[in-house]
Amino acid sequence: MERDSQMMRDFTEKDWEALDVQDREEEKIAGESVSLGREAFYQFRKKKTAVLGVVLVLFILLFAIVGPFFTTHSYDEQTLVYVSMSPVLKVYVINDNYYYVTSGSKVIAIDQDGTLGETIRSDSEDMTNKRYVFTIEGETYYLNYRNSPSTLEDTDGNILPTSRVLNKTYPLGTDDLGRDILVRLMYGARVSLTVAFVATLVTLLIGTLYGSISGYLGGMVDNVMMRIVDIISAIPLTMYVILIMVLFDNGGLVSIIIAIGSVYWVDMARVVRGEILTLKKREFVGAARTMGSSTGYILRKHLIPNALGPIIVTATMQIPSAIFTEAFMSFIGLGVSAPMASWGMMCNDALETMQTAPYQLAFPAIAICIAMFAFNFIGDGLRDAFDPQMRK
Repeated sequence: MERDSQMMRDFTEKDWEALDVQDREEEKIAGESVSLGREAFYQFRKKKTAVLGVVLVLFILLFAIVGPFFTTHSYDEQTLVYVSMSPVLKVYVINDNYYYVTSGSKVIAIDQDGTLGETIRSDSEDMTNKRYVFTIEGETYYLNYRNSPSTLEDTDGNILPTSRVLNKTYPLGTDDLGRDILVRLMYGARVSLTVAFVATLVTLLIGTLYGSISGYLGGMVDNVMMRIVDIISAIPLTMYVILIMVLFDNGGLVSIIIAIGSVYWVDMARVVRGEILTLKKREFVGAARTMGSSTGYILRKHLIPNALGPIIVTATMQIPSAIFTEAFMSFIGLGVSAPMASWGMMCNDALETMQTAPYQLAFPAIAICIAMFAFNFIGDGLRDAFDPQMRK
């Protein structure tokens, strides 16, 4: 007691005065607290491929939503004169002017910048020599359709000099019905992204609710619910699409969304169930039960928010899978109905001209690959961002 009294007597009135700002800053031993979302964003931003994925997705969204407003063509507009015109045109040069011969043996004037001009009508047809007679710039020329492809020749039978120019009217060319491939890619992106996002949203809602209930209740309820998941997983997705098409008497966008949404949620349910099984043993869940919280409140306020990281990652990783599934279904004829454009349908339409016009298949295939890579990059970035090991 005597020692304590001595220590108290050592304190002066100055010792109890408040510290100034500088002294308080020096006494700090901890930094500013960082939320999970903020830390995840920081980790996500450090991954270059994830940032690239975000940029690509934004580009695809702008391409699909804003792109059609900057073109005068439509996805179903057919111009049979311009059938299968490539992005780079092989033109014949006459007095420094360009002329293009179509696959249907038509002659089209081309401007210097690659803009398509008027179609030149033939004067007559020489059936004996299999050629059309044209008068171009006051001179007579022949379109020899005996050759494959047809060639433009002078009166002596010499093939005119050629050059190459970019197709300004149709930058990505046209398909076998004379439709603008660029515009159809834009509308195809709308279909693919709509299916991907809507189906993923349905998957997110059903899978999260189903998996959280199964994992939290456990026991016999969990066994029955997961056996239902196993049964659904055992049936091929194509079978679901066919059954839904029979049910709705047609195919289309709605059938694809329902088919994907009715199957893809099972993977989400398994992921959520696993997280809930781990989280429900934590102390905060026991405390919530002790306070009399209902099952719905515990799931809504405690368990699902704490499992949000894996849920977001799983949902993001399912988007490219949904895009590929939609493209595959449209490719085999179970997707959207013509004349609506879809990347898978465009690939299917391009099979007949794959050897003569490979660009018709290349562009939609490249679009599918870019979209899938972009969302996979984002999914990988989110997975690393929510991984506790990455924050050490």
